Amino acid sequence: MKKTLAAIGFLVTYVYGYSQVPEDALRHSWATPSGTARNQAIGGASVSLGGDITSLFYNPAGLGLYKTSEITFSPGLSFYGGKSDYRGTDGTKANNMTRFVIGTSGIVWGMPNPYKKWNNSAFSIGVNRTANFNSTVHYKGQNDYSSFTTEPANEFYGYYQQNKNSGTIDQIIDQAIQDPSLSYNTRMSLSTNLVSVDPSNDEVYSRPEDVIFLDNHPLFQENTITNKGGITEIAIGFASSNQDKLSIGGSIGVPIVNFRSHRVYTESNTVLPNDSVFNSMTYTEDYKSSGVGFNFKIGAIYKFSEAFRMGLVIHTPSIFALTDTYHATMTSDIGTVYGKFTETTDNLNYMNNLPNSYKYDLQTPTRFMLSGTYMFGGGQENVKNQKGFITADIEYLNHRWSRFSSANEGYADDDAYFKGVNNTVKGYYRGAFNFKLGGEIKLEKYMVRAGFAYYGNPYKDKSNLKANLMNVSGGLGYRNKGIFVDLAYVQTLTKDVNFPYRISSGDNTFATVMGSNGNAVLTFGIKF
Repeated sequence: MKKTLAAIGFLVTYVYGYSQVPEDALRHSWATPSGTARNQAIGGASVSLGGDITSLFYNPAGLGLYKTSEITFSPGLSFYGGKSDYRGTDGTKANNMTRFVIGTSGIVWGMPNPYKKWNNSAFSIGVNRTANFNSTVHYKGQNDYSSFTTEPANEFYGYYQQNKNSGTIDQIIDQAIQDPSLSYNTRMSLSTNLVSVDPSNDEVYSRPEDVIFLDNHPLFQENTITNKGGITEIAIGFASSNQDKLSIGGSIGVPIVNFRSHRVYTESNTVLPNDSVFNSMTYTEDYKSSGVGFNFKIGAIYKFSEAFRMGLVIHTPSIFALTDTYHATMTSDIGTVYGKFTETTDNLNYMNNLPNSYKYDLQTPTRFMLSGTYMFGGGQENVKNQKGFITADIEYLNHRWSRFSSANEGYADDDAYFKGVNNTVKGYYRGAFNFKLGGEIKLEKYMVRAGFAYYGNPYKDKSNLKANLMNVSGGLGYRNKGIFVDLAYVQTLTKDVNFPYRISSGDNTFATVMGSNGNAVLTFGIKF
């Protein structure tokens, strides 16, 4: 089945060779945070539960339920795998990956004071992996609709029409290759002779597209992407409880971003002989994004009875100051008549005399969460009689609220560029609800837990893109004399899309990527 998507104002994202695309915004907002093994085992539902250091990153009001202090450490292992479907080619498997990760770890200082109205307070500092970018994506298939060079040819067409009277064809192409107002992909496509001008009719053409439209043969396309890194957040928080009924808390988070991506894309003519006008091309890209941000969380938990409580929390947008570095190489094999060509971004002039490193800001969406918890057999004051609990969270965020902006003041080109990117984000994404449900059965010193989470489709219906994320989890716990040990396993099933390239007019082709990832977490803790 052919899969295409109408482009939504995407030309501006290519003009200056910067690398921001809508997926960059989604990567920071559509993620499943880690946590302690207890939290992970119950599906991540924790907004109204409290009594766990994970509250620092979800609803800091949960810290107000602490009557003691504790130190917690949560090492874990993550396993990544999956497969993809690209234009009817099913079941291309990605390479499996295993990574060591750190879940929620830190310290909580409980400060009970039974003689005051606000009788319980707690301060906490901790670290958590709020997003995990480790993944591999691999897909391949035949395409009789478009080429990687479709957009470079479109962009150069406009440039050529404006400048064709300024010199010979070769002079204009040489000028374009070093013109930083054109994208890197366009300039490399010109340098490697994949895009050129036919002197017989003065028309811009793409050699790979000629295979499709003149020779009536599909191109074979293959894309392999290896992503590494994540977002690690350091947070401090404080909460206080009024007569064990109302708990209010807040926290300040400092998320640290480290994302690296290595990509190899190939396009080849598998039908025509070696002396054809196009045999193959390879595009290799190394991309890194790093930076730091800040956010605030403020929430409350109210106990209607010893058995039932509700929680509410708001996460402000995370404001990131990011630096991207980008390096790419393009090679082409035009055939025995023309030979082979290679070009890299290092040889090309930069926009605003900046190297392949670019600073910008990103604002993620606000999050709203509402939750309820029902305790069986006893509430917070009757721990020995507790038999377990069931808890559920509902979360809303609007992915359209993500915003890019320039960190370079005074560059009008930057402002126009990011305005276009933000309009594209609005065109692709929508608001989504996320649901989490979990429970625990307590057997004296031992606990059995299970949970489920569902993250809704962030794409607009009109885009014909479908994505979702589901977590199924379970775990065990042990408590005795101030020492606790928890174990959890989470199986994550994801469905998302990946674009090998984008074009500004017509339809964009994409792959459907199915992920199957596992996460094992072991939490050690000591109460004092």
